[in-house]
Amino acid sequence: MCGIVGYIGWQEAAPVLLKGLKRLEYRGYDSAGIALLDGTLSVIKQKGSVGDLEKDTEVRCAAISGATVGIGHTRWATHGEPSDCNAHPHLNAAGDLALIHNGIIENYSSLKQELLSEGYIFLSETDSEVLVHLIDRVWKRDPSLDLEAVVRSALWHVEGAYGLCVISSREPDRIVVARKGSPLVIGIGVDEYFIASDAAPIVEHTKKVVYLSDGELAVVKRDGYSVKSIENIEQEKLVTELDFSLEKIEKGGFFHFMLKEIFEQPAVMHDVMRGRVRLEEGRVHLGGIHDYLDRLKRAKRIVICACGTSWHAALIGEYLIEEFARISVEVDYASEFRYRNPIVGVDDVVIVISQSGETADTLAALRTAKEKGALVMGICNVVGSTIARETLCGMYTHAGPEIGVASTKAFCAQVVMLYMLALALSRGRTLSNDEIALNLKELASVPEKAARILELDSQIKSIAERFKDAKNFLYLGRGYNFPVALEGALKLKEISYIHAEGYPAAEMKHGPIALIDEDMPVIIIATRDNTYSKILSNIEEVRSRKGRVIAIANEGDKEVCRMAEHVIYIPHASGPITPLLAVIPLQLLAYHIATLRGCNVDRPRNLAKSVTVE
Repeated sequence: MCGIVGYIGWQEAAPVLLKGLKRLEYRGYDSAGIALLDGTLSVIKQKGSVGDLEKDTEVRCAAISGATVGIGHTRWATHGEPSDCNAHPHLNAAGDLALIHNGIIENYSSLKQELLSEGYIFLSETDSEVLVHLIDRVWKRDPSLDLEAVVRSALWHVEGAYGLCVISSREPDRIVVARKGSPLVIGIGVDEYFIASDAAPIVEHTKKVVYLSDGELAVVKRDGYSVKSIENIEQEKLVTELDFSLEKIEKGGFFHFMLKEIFEQPAVMHDVMRGRVRLEEGRVHLGGIHDYLDRLKRAKRIVICACGTSWHAALIGEYLIEEFARISVEVDYASEFRYRNPIVGVDDVVIVISQSGETADTLAALRTAKEKGALVMGICNVVGSTIARETLCGMYTHAGPEIGVASTKAFCAQVVMLYMLALALSRGRTLSNDEIALNLKELASVPEKAARILELDSQIKSIAERFKDAKNFLYLGRGYNFPVALEGALKLKEISYIHAEGYPAAEMKHGPIALIDEDMPVIIIATRDNTYSKILSNIEEVRSRKGRVIAIANEGDKEVCRMAEHVIYIPHASGPITPLLAVIPLQLLAYHIATLRGCNVDRPRNLAKSVTVE
């Protein structure tokens, strides 16, 4: 979950690396460092943010300002606490070899013992330092090998996941990179090349990129690059054009990326539907699954695997597909799927959902499902990602880059995708053409309704001011809104560090009601649907125990207004549409509570955006 950046070309490397690391800081921000190559290797690294590193670099870079080759890293700690010595890059004892690494080396303990017995000295607690000493050992044993060969040889001994970059003053005209389970992309410029763990640092320099696949190793020079398999077989790579602009990864006048991304949701939902929702024809066109649609419709069962926010979107997808298409759906935590020996086979469809397309647990679920013969379909946001490449069919959400660590617009994009999928599966099976057209018209109205909710931002901030010091929150919802309650609680936990739990409202009296007192804010999604009367009873149960009720209700609902301490009104919508509207006030409430508490909402503690390790 760390950020990797590399550069070789004609520009001064340090500014390129530092700017790239800032773009990647959502992937890790415990510590940061760069290694610059100008005859000799110079490493600057420390605990803290990229901004802290930049200040230190300004002082120390005068002597190495001519360096046009370098690598940089921003870390999310796994092995060893955030510290100066645990920061990357790592050096060998001679100081002529530097390495940065994202991933986890599963056999690092045994490798470290081997290297210690041979006299190697370790300066950090990381698993990554094993790699640089392992490469050094190969080179000492056979100095005739070049850097590419020694890296390849060393990696044969490694078990686990890695995305890595290696440079050496012995061969100062190249960067060697390798990937297994952790993403790497090469940006192609004019007499210069850029390397990164995702495209965010590259897009301002070039839109032409090559994505490495698992088990590939590349040598990048000023005049070109070559890609081979770990077995040393030349690989033909497709050059891809990035489909987003620099403006998409800037804050655009907002204080935080998270707030910007919340406010982008009406446009994002419109973009997800563009070209797919065909109102004049009353149908959905999903090109990415068109050739497999009949097989999807024949599925005995659909299993959806995801993690975190994507798992909450999957729960809504379960309701949608079962209601519209009448196909049995199960939702699994991807992190548990492969460890319970799941019963899936050729009659089943497994859908994997991931914003990044690189989530390690979700990839493991994908591969397990493929091994068992299921048709595996992907829903992700990143073109060229591993999930996009390894699934048989799938759909891109086209939500644009999401920089805020706490996911917002990706959730809405995924729910819209699942809504369209459910309608596509229902066509010719369970819903009439008129029913599908009516549901599509309802879906197409969501962006305008979402924009109206965003106008309530100041009201929601005033509610946040009243509850920012609460120690606990309870979120309740029924039916389609139960997953929204889970998502609202997750957002608050992630960015404000307040304990929060989401429950199906009917479950409150089976235990959680014991927690309710005058200090407990309870957020209840009380929109008018077939469970409305039951939700009103839940509100009464909370009030009778002096709980403080914040309700999400439909415009004009005076009954809820009489019962709740605070009401946030959202436009009327059918039940299946409601999650796309009800979640927005919860995102804004979490955002404002967190900022009022002084929390860094874009970089919450202990979290990173793309979870590429198990």
